[in-house]
Amino acid sequence: MKYAIIEAAGKQFWIEPGRFYDLNRLAVQPGDKIHFRRVLLIKDGEAIQIGQPCINDAFVDATVIRHLKGKKIIVFKRRPKKNSGSKNGHRQPLTRIMINEIKA
Repeated sequence: MKYAIIEAAGKQFWIEPGRFYDLNRLAVQPGDKIHFRRVLLIKDGEAIQIGQPCINDAFVDATVIRHLKGKKIIVFKRRPKKNSGSKNGHRQPLTRIMINEIKA
């Protein structure tokens, strides 16, 4: 099993080729190819490469599938002893990507 740990959109992701992942919204169009250069770890069978902090000459190819919104989160704030509160909702804008290949 081949997998990698990358840093993208301010977070770290455990990725595998042929699967899709939702990241924070990226400034790209659906159908574009993107390359992630911040590869922290690659495992290919029994061989493991660990970067300090990144692996040189390693990258991950991905294709942008679409933009979407995440699940709704309700934020409810209550003011004690005032009998008042506020209720707001939030949906995080996301970008769905398909991982094509991991190159070391």
